[in-house]
Amino acid sequence: MKKATPLAALSAVLLASAPGAQAQSYPAKPVRLVVALAPGGGVDTCARLITQKLTEAWGQQIVAENRPGAGGTIAAEMVARTAPDGYTLLATSSAFAISPSLYKLPYDAGRDFTAVMRLVQAPHVLVTHPSVPVHSVKELVAFARSHPNQLLWSSSGTGGPQHLALELFKLMTKTRIVHVPYKGTGPGINDLIGGRVSLTAASVISTMPHVTAGRLRALAVLSSKRSQAVPQLPSVAEAGVPGYEVDVWYGLFAPAGVPRDTVAKLYEEIARNLAQPAFKERMYAVGLEPDALAPDAFDAYVRAEMVKWGKVIHAAGVHVE
Repeated sequence: MKKATPLAALSAVLLASAPGAQAQSYPAKPVRLVVALAPGGGVDTCARLITQKLTEAWGQQIVAENRPGAGGTIAAEMVARTAPDGYTLLATSSAFAISPSLYKLPYDAGRDFTAVMRLVQAPHVLVTHPSVPVHSVKELVAFARSHPNQLLWSSSGTGGPQHLALELFKLMTKTRIVHVPYKGTGPGINDLIGGRVSLTAASVISTMPHVTAGRLRALAVLSSKRSQAVPQLPSVAEAGVPGYEVDVWYGLFAPAGVPRDTVAKLYEEIARNLAQPAFKERMYAVGLEPDALAPDAFDAYVRAEMVKWGKVIHAAGVHVE
């Protein structure tokens, strides 16, 4: 056998360390997907379906690990401090773009992460108690203007997407509606059904069973377009508040500095799965809509979301303890 020359050996080393080699060999060991919210919720459900598909496709364990708390910032800090090699990832929600304007964070959300992709959207439905004498968004705006501070809007907590959806609505419609924060969506929905609050905006799966049963009345979806889950409902923008848009989304991030080839491999494999009819049906069943957004587009989208919600938080004077 002919002995390799030093030059040939050096060439082999350089070839193995070339950018494409990282993606070809990735993942060479188990990958940890840190989930920013508690088990059983939408982010967790989405993350576990994805880890299952990636494990099957790559033959390496992709393990979901829940680290909830502090609006998702505990998980985000953990991932921001890990090596940028693609073996620790973050699955989180649109709260990621809200937190920088609410909290003094131990990381820089715009600098310490690489945006991998948007995974899905979780359309939220604007619902009222049947006793509220409105049947459309236009009627809601008119009633709120003529009855300032009479309507009570429940949310899952101060500073969350449900609360900020209200603040944006108030700013754009020049109405006064009282915010009533709860510790989670469930208690707020229960009080809404009981008539102790007037309205809220929550996920399709949290609201529509009660709408079908006649316990709540649905007016619109908050997203920029109609939802495939409830296509009969208009968007708030379509129904009377032009420009109103609250997209609740789940996305995937990696630490800053992860090789672009690794990011591309993650995006391509996950996007392929999100596009499969069987996967879509599983997402629709839990009120989620696959909506893959590629890395660069997702990065620009998240930065725009940070600016948008920063302005709303400042204008509304939102503070958290």
